[in-house]
Amino acid sequence: MKGEEDMNFQLDEEIEFLKKNVRDFVQTEVEAAAMDIEKEDKIPDRIIEMSKEMGLFGLSIPEEYGGLGIGMVGKCALYEEIGATHNGFTTLIGAHTGIGTVGIVELGNEQQKQKYLPALARGDYIGAFALTEPSAGSNATNLKTTAEKKGDKYILNGTKHYITNATVADVFTVMAVTDASKGAKGITSFIIEKDFPGFKVGAVEPKMGLHGSHSAEIILEDCEVPAENVLGEEGQGYVNALKILANGRAGLAARNLGSCQKLLDLSMQYTQEREQFGVPIIEHQAVAHMVSEMAVETEALRSFTYRVAWMVDQGKKVIKEAAMLKLYGSEVYNRVADKAVQVHGGIGYISDYPIERFFRDARITRIYEGTSEIQKNIISSQLKKEYAL
Repeated sequence: MKGEEDMNFQLDEEIEFLKKNVRDFVQTEVEAAAMDIEKEDKIPDRIIEMSKEMGLFGLSIPEEYGGLGIGMVGKCALYEEIGATHNGFTTLIGAHTGIGTVGIVELGNEQQKQKYLPALARGDYIGAFALTEPSAGSNATNLKTTAEKKGDKYILNGTKHYITNATVADVFTVMAVTDASKGAKGITSFIIEKDFPGFKVGAVEPKMGLHGSHSAEIILEDCEVPAENVLGEEGQGYVNALKILANGRAGLAARNLGSCQKLLDLSMQYTQEREQFGVPIIEHQAVAHMVSEMAVETEALRSFTYRVAWMVDQGKKVIKEAAMLKLYGSEVYNRVADKAVQVHGGIGYISDYPIERFFRDARITRIYEGTSEIQKNIISSQLKKEYAL
Protein backbone atom coordinates (compact mmCIF):
# COMPACT_ATOMS: atom_id res chain seq x y z
CA MET A 1 0.00 0.00 0.00
CA LYS A 2 1.24 3.48 -0.87
CA GLY A 3 2.83 5.27 2.08
CA GLU A 4 3.68 2.10 4.00
CA GLU A 5 7.29 1.80 2.84
CA ASP A 6 8.42 3.29 6.19
CA MET A 7 6.32 0.93 8.29
CA ASN A 8 8.23 0.01 11.44
CA PHE A 9 7.11 -2.34 14.20
CA GLN A 10 10.26 -1.90 16.29
CA LEU A 11 9.32 -1.47 19.95
CA ASP A 12 11.06 1.14 22.07
CA GLU A 13 12.88 0.20 25.28
CA GLU A 14 9.95 1.14 27.52
CA ILE A 15 7.53 -1.13 25.67
CA GLU A 16 10.08 -3.96 25.58
CA PHE A 17 10.47 -3.59 29.35
CA LEU A 18 6.70 -3.63 29.88
CA LYS A 19 6.35 -6.59 27.52
CA LYS A 20 8.88 -8.61 29.50
CA ASN A 21 7.19 -7.73 32.80
CA VAL A 22 3.78 -8.75 31.46
CA ARG A 23 5.21 -12.01 30.10
CA ASP A 24 6.77 -12.82 33.48
CA PHE A 25 3.53 -11.96 35.28
CA VAL A 26 1.46 -14.10 32.93
CA GLN A 27 3.81 -17.08 33.18
CA THR A 28 4.42 -17.02 36.93
CA GLU A 29 1.14 -15.74 38.33
CA VAL A 30 -1.80 -16.07 35.92
CA GLU A 31 -0.80 -19.45 34.50
CA ALA A 32 -0.33 -20.80 38.02
CA ALA A 33 -3.93 -19.80 38.78
CA ALA A 34 -5.42 -20.85 35.42
CA MET A 35 -6.90 -24.16 36.57
CA ASP A 36 -8.38 -22.53 39.68
CA ILE A 37 -9.93 -19.81 37.51
CA GLU A 38 -11.43 -22.48 35.28
CA LYS A 39 -12.88 -24.54 38.10
CA GLU A 40 -14.04 -21.71 40.37
CA ASP A 41 -15.15 -19.36 37.56
CA LYS A 42 -13.41 -16.50 39.33
CA ILE A 43 -10.22 -14.54 38.80
CA PRO A 44 -8.37 -14.31 42.13
CA ASP A 45 -8.34 -10.89 43.77
CA ARG A 46 -4.56 -10.98 44.01
CA ILE A 47 -4.31 -11.33 40.21
CA ILE A 48 -6.57 -8.30 39.79
CA GLU A 49 -4.53 -6.27 42.29
CA MET A 50 -1.24 -7.20 40.63
CA SER A 51 -2.72 -6.22 37.26
CA LYS A 52 -3.62 -2.82 38.68
CA GLU A 53 -0.11 -2.34 40.05
CA MET A 54 1.37 -3.12 36.65
CA GLY A 55 -0.86 -0.54 34.97
CA LEU A 56 -2.70 -3.07 32.81
CA PHE A 57 -6.04 -1.34 33.37
CA GLY A 58 -4.61 1.85 31.89
CA LEU A 59 -3.37 0.47 28.58
CA SER A 60 -5.73 2.60 26.48
CA ILE A 61 -5.69 5.75 28.60
CA PRO A 62 -3.39 8.75 27.97
CA GLU A 63 -0.69 9.59 30.49
CA GLU A 64 -2.35 12.85 31.51
CA TYR A 65 -5.25 10.83 32.91
CA GLY A 66 -3.07 8.26 34.66
CA GLY A 67 -2.74 5.65 31.91
CA LEU A 68 0.30 4.25 30.15
CA GLY A 69 -0.19 6.49 27.13
CA ILE A 70 1.12 4.04 24.56
CA GLY A 71 0.19 3.64 20.91
CA MET A 72 -1.65 0.76 19.29
CA VAL A 73 1.53 -1.08 18.29
CA GLY A 74 2.71 -0.97 21.90
CA LYS A 75 -0.70 -2.05 23.18
CA CYS A 76 -0.75 -4.98 20.79
CA ALA A 77 2.67 -6.07 22.01
CA LEU A 78 1.28 -6.23 25.55
CA TYR A 79 -2.04 -7.73 24.48
CA GLU A 80 -0.12 -10.51 22.73
CA GLU A 81 1.48 -11.45 26.06
CA ILE A 82 -1.86 -11.24 27.89
CA GLY A 83 -3.49 -13.45 25.27
CA ALA A 84 -1.05 -16.27 26.02
CA THR A 85 -2.84 -17.18 29.24
CA HIS A 86 -6.32 -17.93 30.54
CA ASN A 87 -8.77 -16.20 28.21
CA GLY A 88 -11.12 -15.31 31.06
CA PHE A 89 -8.42 -13.06 32.48
CA THR A 90 -7.56 -11.88 28.98
CA THR A 91 -11.20 -10.89 28.37
CA LEU A 92 -11.59 -9.04 31.67
CA ILE A 93 -8.59 -6.86 30.84
CA GLY A 94 -9.36 -6.63 27.12
CA ALA A 95 -13.01 -5.62 27.52
CA HIS A 96 -12.03 -2.96 30.06
CA THR A 97 -9.12 -1.49 28.11
CA GLY A 98 -10.91 -1.89 24.78
CA ILE A 99 -14.61 -1.22 24.35
CA GLY A 100 -15.03 -0.42 28.05
CA THR A 101 -12.84 2.71 28.01
CA VAL A 102 -11.96 3.78 24.46
CA GLY A 103 -15.32 5.50 24.01
CA ILE A 104 -14.58 7.91 26.84
CA VAL A 105 -10.98 8.36 25.64
CA GLU A 106 -11.98 9.09 22.03
CA LEU A 107 -15.39 10.74 22.43
CA GLY A 108 -15.61 12.11 25.94
CA ASN A 109 -15.43 15.80 26.77
CA GLU A 110 -12.81 17.09 29.18
CA GLN A 111 -15.13 16.97 32.17
CA GLN A 112 -15.99 13.32 31.47
CA LYS A 113 -12.35 12.39 30.96
CA GLN A 114 -11.28 14.04 34.20
CA LYS A 115 -14.09 12.35 36.10
CA TYR A 116 -13.72 8.78 34.82
CA LEU A 117 -10.39 8.08 33.17
CA PRO A 118 -8.04 8.30 36.18
CA ALA A 119 -10.15 5.78 38.13
CA LEU A 120 -10.43 3.53 35.08
CA ALA A 121 -6.66 3.71 34.58
CA ARG A 122 -6.01 2.65 38.18
CA GLY A 123 -8.55 -0.15 37.96
CA ASP A 124 -10.57 1.44 40.74
CA TYR A 125 -13.36 1.52 38.17
CA ILE A 126 -13.90 -1.34 35.73
CA GLY A 127 -15.35 -0.46 32.34
CA ALA A 128 -17.99 -2.23 30.22
CA PHE A 129 -19.82 -1.67 26.94
CA ALA A 130 -23.58 -2.27 26.66
CA LEU A 131 -24.99 -2.40 23.15
CA THR A 132 -26.43 -5.90 22.63
CA GLU A 133 -30.08 -6.61 23.39
CA PRO A 134 -32.34 -9.62 22.82
CA SER A 135 -33.54 -8.00 19.57
CA ALA A 136 -30.33 -6.16 18.67
CA GLY A 137 -27.18 -8.19 18.12
CA SER A 138 -25.72 -8.06 14.64
CA ASN A 139 -28.57 -5.66 13.76
CA ALA A 140 -27.36 -3.03 16.18
CA THR A 141 -29.87 -0.43 14.96
CA ASN A 142 -32.81 -2.47 16.29
CA LEU A 143 -32.42 -1.22 19.86
CA LYS A 144 -35.45 -1.22 22.16
CA THR A 145 -33.80 0.54 25.11
CA THR A 146 -35.14 4.10 25.22
CA ALA A 147 -33.82 7.33 26.67
CA GLU A 148 -36.20 10.22 27.28
CA LYS A 149 -34.94 13.60 28.37
CA LYS A 150 -36.66 15.10 31.39
CA GLY A 151 -35.17 18.32 32.63
CA ASP A 152 -31.47 17.85 33.32
CA LYS A 153 -31.68 14.05 33.15
CA TYR A 154 -32.41 11.25 30.74
CA ILE A 155 -34.66 8.39 31.83
CA LEU A 156 -33.57 5.04 30.36
CA ASN A 157 -35.66 1.89 30.11
CA GLY A 158 -34.67 -1.41 28.58
CA THR A 159 -32.58 -4.55 28.92
CA LYS A 160 -29.13 -5.37 27.63
CA HIS A 161 -27.64 -8.85 27.60
CA TYR A 162 -24.33 -10.67 27.08
CA ILE A 163 -22.55 -7.70 28.66
CA THR A 164 -18.94 -8.60 29.45
CA ASN A 165 -17.68 -7.40 32.86
CA ALA A 166 -21.25 -6.56 33.89
CA THR A 167 -20.90 -8.13 37.35
CA VAL A 168 -17.70 -6.22 38.21
CA ALA A 169 -18.02 -3.02 36.18
CA ASP A 170 -18.52 0.41 37.68
CA VAL A 171 -18.87 2.43 34.48
CA PHE A 172 -20.84 1.40 31.39
CA THR A 173 -20.99 2.88 27.90
CA VAL A 174 -24.66 2.32 27.03
CA MET A 175 -26.51 2.85 23.74
CA ALA A 176 -30.18 3.86 23.82
CA VAL A 177 -32.80 5.29 21.45
CA THR A 178 -33.51 8.98 21.96
CA ASP A 179 -35.59 9.45 18.77
CA ALA A 180 -37.11 6.31 17.24
CA SER A 181 -38.24 8.21 14.15
CA LYS A 182 -34.61 8.76 13.05
CA GLY A 183 -33.50 5.13 12.95
CA ALA A 184 -29.74 4.77 13.37
CA LYS A 185 -29.44 8.56 13.76
CA GLY A 186 -31.76 8.45 16.76
CA ILE A 187 -29.40 6.42 18.96
CA THR A 188 -27.36 8.12 21.68
CA SER A 189 -24.52 6.83 23.86
CA PHE A 190 -24.36 7.42 27.61
CA ILE A 191 -21.89 6.95 30.43
CA ILE A 192 -23.76 5.17 33.21
CA GLU A 193 -22.49 4.37 36.69
CA LYS A 194 -23.64 1.22 38.43
CA ASP A 195 -25.03 3.24 41.36
CA PHE A 196 -27.35 5.40 39.25
CA PRO A 197 -31.00 5.01 40.36
CA GLY A 198 -32.84 2.42 38.26
CA PHE A 199 -29.73 0.50 37.19
CA LYS A 200 -29.23 -3.14 38.14
CA VAL A 201 -27.36 -6.21 36.99
CA GLY A 202 -29.64 -9.11 36.08
CA ALA A 203 -28.98 -12.79 35.49
CA VAL A 204 -25.42 -13.97 34.95
CA GLU A 205 -25.24 -15.97 31.74
CA PRO A 206 -23.33 -19.29 32.03
CA LYS A 207 -20.98 -19.82 29.08
CA MET A 208 -19.14 -22.57 27.26
CA GLY A 209 -15.83 -20.84 27.90
CA LEU A 210 -14.19 -17.65 29.18
CA HIS A 211 -14.66 -18.81 32.76
CA GLY A 212 -13.77 -16.09 35.24
CA SER A 213 -15.06 -13.45 32.83
CA HIS A 214 -18.72 -12.95 33.56
CA SER A 215 -21.43 -11.78 31.19
CA ALA A 216 -24.83 -10.70 32.44
CA GLU A 217 -28.01 -8.79 31.75
CA ILE A 218 -28.24 -5.08 32.44
CA ILE A 219 -31.71 -3.91 33.45
CA LEU A 220 -32.64 -0.24 33.21
CA GLU A 221 -35.91 0.68 34.93
CA ASP A 222 -36.46 4.44 34.88
CA CYS A 223 -32.69 4.73 35.21
CA GLU A 224 -31.72 8.35 35.86
CA VAL A 225 -28.70 9.55 33.90
CA PRO A 226 -27.46 13.16 34.16
CA ALA A 227 -27.55 15.02 30.84
CA GLU A 228 -23.83 15.72 31.16
CA ASN A 229 -23.26 11.97 30.81
CA VAL A 230 -24.23 11.92 27.14
CA LEU A 231 -21.12 10.61 25.39
CA GLY A 232 -20.51 12.56 22.20
CA GLU A 233 -23.49 14.21 20.55
CA GLU A 234 -27.11 13.13 20.86
CA GLY A 235 -28.05 10.98 17.88
CA GLN A 236 -24.47 9.87 17.24
CA GLY A 237 -24.65 6.72 19.37
CA TYR A 238 -24.69 4.26 16.49
CA VAL A 239 -21.71 5.93 14.84
CA ASN A 240 -20.00 6.00 18.23
CA ALA A 241 -20.63 2.29 18.71
CA LEU A 242 -19.06 1.47 15.36
CA LYS A 243 -16.03 3.61 16.17
CA ILE A 244 -15.59 1.99 19.57
CA LEU A 245 -15.86 -1.51 18.14
CA ALA A 246 -13.51 -0.77 15.22
CA ASN A 247 -10.92 0.76 17.55
CA GLY A 248 -10.66 -2.43 19.56
CA ARG A 249 -10.25 -4.90 16.70
CA ALA A 250 -6.46 -4.71 16.47
CA GLY A 251 -6.24 -5.32 20.21
CA LEU A 252 -8.58 -8.29 20.02
CA ALA A 253 -6.52 -9.77 17.18
CA ALA A 254 -3.36 -9.34 19.25
CA ARG A 255 -4.93 -11.27 22.12
CA ASN A 256 -5.94 -14.00 19.67
CA LEU A 257 -2.37 -13.98 18.39
CA GLY A 258 -1.04 -14.55 21.91
CA SER A 259 -3.33 -17.55 22.30
CA CYS A 260 -2.23 -18.97 18.94
CA GLN A 261 1.43 -18.63 19.89
CA LYS A 262 0.79 -20.34 23.22
CA LEU A 263 -0.97 -23.24 21.47
CA LEU A 264 1.91 -23.56 19.02
CA ASP A 265 4.44 -23.55 21.88
CA LEU A 266 2.50 -26.24 23.77
CA SER A 267 2.10 -28.31 20.62
CA MET A 268 5.79 -28.17 19.69
CA GLN A 269 6.78 -29.19 23.20
CA TYR A 270 4.32 -32.07 23.19
CA THR A 271 5.24 -33.36 19.73
CA GLN A 272 8.89 -33.61 20.70
CA GLU A 273 8.19 -35.39 23.98
CA ARG A 274 5.44 -37.76 22.89
CA GLU A 275 6.64 -40.90 21.11
CA GLN A 276 4.70 -43.27 18.87
CA PHE A 277 6.11 -46.08 16.76
CA GLY A 278 9.52 -45.50 18.35
CA VAL A 279 10.00 -41.84 17.43
CA PRO A 280 8.73 -38.43 18.62
CA ILE A 281 5.46 -37.70 16.84
CA ILE A 282 6.95 -34.57 15.22
CA GLU A 283 8.79 -37.06 12.98
CA HIS A 284 5.48 -38.22 11.53
CA GLN A 285 4.57 -36.17 8.47
CA ALA A 286 0.90 -35.75 9.38
CA VAL A 287 1.81 -34.14 12.71
CA ALA A 288 4.66 -32.11 11.21
CA HIS A 289 2.28 -30.67 8.64
CA MET A 290 -0.27 -29.66 11.30
CA VAL A 291 2.24 -27.74 13.44
CA SER A 292 3.68 -26.19 10.28
CA GLU A 293 0.24 -24.89 9.32
CA MET A 294 -0.25 -23.58 12.86
CA ALA A 295 3.06 -21.72 12.64
CA VAL A 296 2.31 -20.22 9.22
CA GLU A 297 -1.11 -18.92 10.26
CA THR A 298 0.23 -17.55 13.55
CA GLU A 299 3.01 -15.67 11.80
CA ALA A 300 0.63 -14.32 9.17
CA LEU A 301 -1.69 -13.09 11.91
CA ARG A 302 1.26 -11.42 13.64
CA SER A 303 2.21 -9.47 10.53
CA PHE A 304 -1.39 -8.45 9.81
CA THR A 305 -2.03 -7.40 13.42
CA TYR A 306 0.96 -5.09 13.66
CA ARG A 307 0.35 -3.65 10.19
CA VAL A 308 -3.16 -2.57 11.19
CA ALA A 309 -1.90 -1.37 14.60
CA TRP A 310 0.71 0.75 12.80
CA MET A 311 -1.99 2.18 10.54
CA VAL A 312 -4.05 3.15 13.60
CA ASP A 313 -1.04 4.91 15.13
CA GLN A 314 -0.54 6.80 11.86
CA GLY A 315 -4.13 8.01 11.93
CA LYS A 316 -5.01 6.11 8.77
CA LYS A 317 -8.52 4.96 7.92
CA VAL A 318 -8.78 1.29 8.89
CA ILE A 319 -12.48 0.42 8.61
CA LYS A 320 -11.86 -2.31 6.03
CA GLU A 321 -8.52 -3.46 7.44
CA ALA A 322 -9.81 -3.65 11.02
CA ALA A 323 -12.77 -5.76 9.90
CA MET A 324 -10.46 -8.01 7.88
CA LEU A 325 -8.19 -8.40 10.89
CA LYS A 326 -11.03 -9.20 13.26
CA LEU A 327 -12.33 -11.79 10.81
CA TYR A 328 -8.94 -13.32 10.08
CA GLY A 329 -7.72 -13.28 13.69
CA SER A 330 -10.74 -15.09 15.07
CA GLU A 331 -10.80 -17.64 12.25
CA VAL A 332 -7.07 -18.33 12.66
CA TYR A 333 -7.44 -18.78 16.42
CA ASN A 334 -10.19 -21.34 15.88
CA ARG A 335 -8.19 -23.25 13.27
CA VAL A 336 -5.04 -23.25 15.37
CA ALA A 337 -6.96 -24.40 18.47
CA ASP A 338 -8.58 -27.20 16.47
CA LYS A 339 -5.22 -28.41 15.18
CA ALA A 340 -3.75 -28.22 18.69
CA VAL A 341 -6.45 -30.58 19.95
CA GLN A 342 -5.73 -32.96 17.07
CA VAL A 343 -1.98 -32.85 17.65
CA HIS A 344 -2.44 -33.66 21.34
CA GLY A 345 -4.94 -36.42 20.68
CA GLY A 346 -6.85 -37.63 23.74
CA ILE A 347 -5.01 -35.38 26.17
CA GLY A 348 -6.11 -32.38 24.11
CA TYR A 349 -9.71 -33.24 24.94
CA ILE A 350 -9.13 -33.56 28.69
CA SER A 351 -10.09 -30.57 30.84
CA ASP A 352 -7.07 -31.00 33.14
CA TYR A 353 -4.87 -29.79 30.27
CA PRO A 354 -5.07 -26.24 28.81
CA ILE A 355 -5.62 -27.21 25.16
CA GLU A 356 -9.28 -28.08 25.77
CA ARG A 357 -9.81 -24.73 27.49
CA PHE A 358 -8.30 -22.73 24.63
CA PHE A 359 -10.45 -24.68 22.16
CA ARG A 360 -13.66 -23.68 23.97
CA ASP A 361 -12.52 -20.11 24.51
CA ALA A 362 -11.62 -19.65 20.85
CA ARG A 363 -15.19 -20.19 19.64
CA ILE A 364 -16.60 -16.92 20.98
CA THR A 365 -14.06 -14.84 19.05
CA ARG A 366 -16.03 -15.47 15.86
CA ILE A 367 -19.12 -14.00 17.55
CA TYR A 368 -18.40 -11.24 20.03
CA GLU A 369 -17.54 -7.66 19.08
CA GLY A 370 -19.01 -8.33 15.64
CA THR A 371 -19.56 -11.76 14.11
CA SER A 372 -17.43 -13.07 11.26
CA GLU A 373 -20.42 -12.55 8.97
CA ILE A 374 -20.77 -8.90 9.98
CA GLN A 375 -17.06 -8.35 9.32
CA LYS A 376 -17.58 -9.73 5.81
CA ASN A 377 -20.44 -7.27 5.33
CA ILE A 378 -18.19 -4.38 6.39
CA ILE A 379 -15.39 -5.56 4.12
CA SER A 380 -17.68 -5.95 1.10
CA SER A 381 -19.26 -2.53 1.66
CA GLN A 382 -15.81 -0.91 1.74
CA LEU A 383 -14.74 -2.83 -1.35
CA LYS A 384 -17.79 -1.61 -3.24
CA LYS A 385 -16.81 1.97 -2.43
CA GLU A 386 -13.23 1.38 -3.56
CA TYR A 387 -14.22 -0.31 -6.79
CA ALA A 388 -17.21 1.90 -7.63
CA LEU A 389 -17.31 2.77 -11.30
